[in-house]
Amino acid sequence: MSLPLTPAGRRTAAAVLTAALLVPLAACGNSDDTGKAAAGPSGSGSGSASGAPAANLTVLAAASLTDVFKTAGAAYEKSHPGTKLTFSFAGSQELVAQVSQGSPADVLVTADTKSMDKVKADTGTPAIIAKNRLVIATGEGNPYKVDDLKDLADTKLKVVLAAPEVPAGKYSKQILDAQKVTVKPVSQEPNVRAVLSKVELGEADAGLVYKTDAASAADKVDAVEIPDDQNAIAKYPAATIKDSRNAEAAAAFVAWLSSPEGQKILQDAGFQKP
Repeated sequence: MSLPLTPAGRRTAAAVLTAALLVPLAACGNSDDTGKAAAGPSGSGSGSASGAPAANLTVLAAASLTDVFKTAGAAYEKSHPGTKLTFSFAGSQELVAQVSQGSPADVLVTADTKSMDKVKADTGTPAIIAKNRLVIATGEGNPYKVDDLKDLADTKLKVVLAAPEVPAGKYSKQILDAQKVTVKPVSQEPNVRAVLSKVELGEADAGLVYKTDAASAADKVDAVEIPDDQNAIAKYPAATIKDSRNAEAAAAFVAWLSSPEGQKILQDAGFQKP
């Protein structure tokens, strides 16, 4: 029989998991490090031209932020020389588990407030940085003529949804239940990007994803709008992680997400104002 992990063992296992999931983001512009602040033992440098301290920051972010955060990260690194952002994208429930297990990270951004609430003892006060809403993603040209939520009940359709524990899955269940629509999905995915991928590849005829996800694959899928009175609003809170070794730099990045520059990038990608 295996023995339970000690707290130190849990932190070690979490660190290994996080390292495996990290998605490095290359800085935009010149690739050499000339002019960047040298990092000290804690990963922080002497500072940047913006006034925020330089640091290597790890950001745990909801899968639906994948494209926009790569753009935002490049912009942030350009205006904050010496700062390096590394993103780990996954379903919010996975990110929350990582934080709970002590994974080394600096910032957490989830796709719903309930997920963030589960780790409120481990984070600073969250700020809502954006909102989103669901659409029905179909194959390009909408070959099965899906017009509304009720069409998803057609048993001839291969429908895929996010799993119930994923924010997108919770929102999907909420709006389908409200319209009394029963859907028997062919699969339930661990994050919303996996739902989109199934539709893109033709492995599903339709799926519920965020509007921004469908927009990121506009050349491969069609988006069927869901009326506001039948839809759900997803809120994205961002917070620093209390165990961060770069607390000041982490707080600066979270604050920047609500700045005019950060908001323009989010809204240009289709996210709504917070």
